[in-house]
Amino acid sequence: MNAHGFAHKYGNNVDTDVIIPARYLNTADHKELAAHCMEDIDKEFVNKVNNGDIMIGGANFGCGSSREHAPIAIKESGIACVIAKSFARIFYRNSINIGLAILECPEASEGIENGDEVKIDFDNGVITNVTSGKEFKAQPFPPFIKEIIAKNGLLNSIKK
Repeated sequence: MNAHGFAHKYGNNVDTDVIIPARYLNTADHKELAAHCMEDIDKEFVNKVNNGDIMIGGANFGCGSSREHAPIAIKESGIACVIAKSFARIFYRNSINIGLAILECPEASEGIENGDEVKIDFDNGVITNVTSGKEFKAQPFPPFIKEIIAKNGLLNSIKK
């Protein structure tokens, strides 16, 4: 499992109300949520993001409410992975549940700038900043999480 795209970088304490403002929570349409992703801190995000891009955050990414709308909006916008110094625990689990890859790696969070080209090898936990040539090491996903992400979320990974 790999990802390759360009970085969209944000700071510390990006909360779920910033990721998807509460005024848009009256819809369950994933594309509609994605259309408003990050708009309160980056009005151009939806116009800049491409499928496979990488979101970079600081500490405590995804803090705030426990709504699943936030990782859904990020994933549906085309982001292949979120890398941050640390995640709010409920955001971390919600992301895995909906099949959004997320990696905690403080060094990558610091060493990747907005617009940098980034490659991720999920099997080995290697994050490469192609722009600078620097590599960072995150904890690779255990097999059960890789399976959840590969099958596009927890409900799709349950064997029947």
